[in-house]
Amino acid sequence: MTIRRLCGVLRVRGAADLLLVLLLGAGFAALPVFALLPSLWGFAAASAVTYLVDEVLHSRAPGFVRRLATLQLTRPLRFAVRTVMVLALASRMNAPDEVLVAALAVFSAHFALMMLYTAVHHAVRRRRVLPLVVRNLDMSGLPVPKQPPAVLYRRFLRKLLHLDLPAHAGLLAALAAGTWGPAYAGFALTVGVTVTGVLALLGQYRRVRRMPARDEVFAEVNRQLAGYRPEVALYFSFASVSRDFMYQVNMWIETLEQLDLRPVIILRERASFRYLSRTWIPVVCVPKADDLAELELSDVRVVLYPGNAGKNVHMLRVAEAKHVFIGHGDSDKLASSNRVSKVYDEIWVAGRAGRDRYQRVRHAISDSAIVEVGRPQLSPIRLHAEHTPGPLPVVLYAPTWEGWSDDDCHTSLIPMGVPLIEKLLAENVRVIYKPHPLTGKRSAEAAAADKAIRELLRADNEQRGAAEAQAAVAEAKPRLQEIQARLDELAGRLGGDDAEQLRESRVPDRAGAAEWQELRAEWHRIFWETRGPVRHNVILKQLPSLYECFNQADILISDVSSVVADFVASLKPYVLTNAQDLPDDDFRAAYTTAGGAYLLDRDCTRLPEILNAVRPPHTDPMTLDRRTLKEYVLGPDHPTSMERFNAAANALAARAAAERAEGESVGDSEGGASGGASGGAELAA
Repeated sequence: MTIRRLCGVLRVRGAADLLLVLLLGAGFAALPVFALLPSLWGFAAASAVTYLVDEVLHSRAPGFVRRLATLQLTRPLRFAVRTVMVLALASRMNAPDEVLVAALAVFSAHFALMMLYTAVHHAVRRRRVLPLVVRNLDMSGLPVPKQPPAVLYRRFLRKLLHLDLPAHAGLLAALAAGTWGPAYAGFALTVGVTVTGVLALLGQYRRVRRMPARDEVFAEVNRQLAGYRPEVALYFSFASVSRDFMYQVNMWIETLEQLDLRPVIILRERASFRYLSRTWIPVVCVPKADDLAELELSDVRVVLYPGNAGKNVHMLRVAEAKHVFIGHGDSDKLASSNRVSKVYDEIWVAGRAGRDRYQRVRHAISDSAIVEVGRPQLSPIRLHAEHTPGPLPVVLYAPTWEGWSDDDCHTSLIPMGVPLIEKLLAENVRVIYKPHPLTGKRSAEAAAADKAIRELLRADNEQRGAAEAQAAVAEAKPRLQEIQARLDELAGRLGGDDAEQLRESRVPDRAGAAEWQELRAEWHRIFWETRGPVRHNVILKQLPSLYECFNQADILISDVSSVVADFVASLKPYVLTNAQDLPDDDFRAAYTTAGGAYLLDRDCTRLPEILNAVRPPHTDPMTLDRRTLKEYVLGPDHPTSMERFNAAANALAARAAAERAEGESVGDSEGGASGGASGGAELAA
């Protein structure tokens, strides 16, 4: 078995981590040997190795640690094995019976206290789980106890397990010295600190018993919502929320903040808050459907949905509001013309292309239900005319992921990603590689191609002054981390559990938006300056953003996805991968965004010719096609996308209000007629 294969099985990253795994195994294997010999110093060395390597692997190779847990080799079990072995060593070295009994009692008490601590910790955590979590509403009037100190609350099991160190060290020191005072001192320290921790957490449990009841929480949240009176809601749910999916919400935040209507964001998964971007908009996370029905949303007229999810039905049942599918990008994928969209009152698309796409789904969507609103979030993308080329052409390769099924798999990574990068490197260009966040989630082949591309770019960077660039990156790292920390603070990523999030919720200062934009601009400036004009970049995190990568690029190579439709806004040249080698006319007929694209065959034979579009003398025959396509896909420049989006929201809200007023009027008249008949009957009686 090769080292790479072994690393994959053990879920470690490389030879260094593999060496640590082997050290851990050797250390545990040596413990019984040294205990039975007996060899005090050999045992002490092996025990120290297992302690230290175990701790390092938790941070360096969490995948390996999880693999151990699936084999029932959990951390408590590993600590228990070490304890049994030290007792065996003491017995073999003829320690007095009273010392052995005391050691057994102490280690047993330590594990029993850990069990008690764990039970109390779970009780505290359960009581601090609230039916909802909010941000940007003033919840200071709700008496929520502060979260227990991190030293007691976070990673508690790791801390408790390591409290056996004084007892272990004391016993080993006593065996070495032949006097038992160090053993008893270590025993006392282990038990004393553990008992202190348990008593401290019990005090926290007493405090948490005063948590407000569910009805109190809803009453206060509804009081705040009633004062704010939200008129338009962005509703989002996804089965497995992470930063990989929250971009679907974050891309709409600045648009919502510019609406005439008062917005609110409704989330359904608790993990959402960790990846939510900065906003002053009130945010409410309600995991349970029954609890969602108790929210005070009577003034909401329009509900916007950036994704199709099963939990959407919990909001769609609100008949008084109008429901709109806005999506999270405009592409030629099946998701952008899904028949499921028929459940919404309206579907808002960017331009005429979106309308035509839905019209091709026969008998599904009424043309009157489709509204063209543009893409307001594309304003940060700079136009081709504003772009200043660098010393090398910059190629942004942004492949899509493998999709939920093979029917919706448009990624070029599997069939042609690696040879494409190899040919780009031969063309002496600078590559910015930004794979989709979900790349490799479903396909091992896509994950392997992604890994190979990163290695190719890393190796080529070694020939492009990697040492000098690394020095600049290292020098800038503290400032980038400082900016990131402030951005997290402005975004409200305060950490803590549900109760702490709600306890700290306040109405934010809207002036924070200016600082947010300035800090993001500074972060991007520092990032690109330190990377230099010739080195390749692999972009895997939220920053730098996709649109900032657009602004760096001279040309885009991508697959059928919303990335291409957004890039069209720049009017820069772009390439669509034709991995199936369809005839050009057939490919352009099948995919709208191919209308202004260069098409790249599977073997990449056209690549040198395509790159002429960004090399002097810049022969770019697709220029006029891109201009025509931009208006077709994204709509006209005037009125602006924001103006069209805002107008659509206002119009639909007015329609919802009129229909609601009409319904109430009919209800009142029917009630009056019924009441009159009843009154007459009573008089007659």
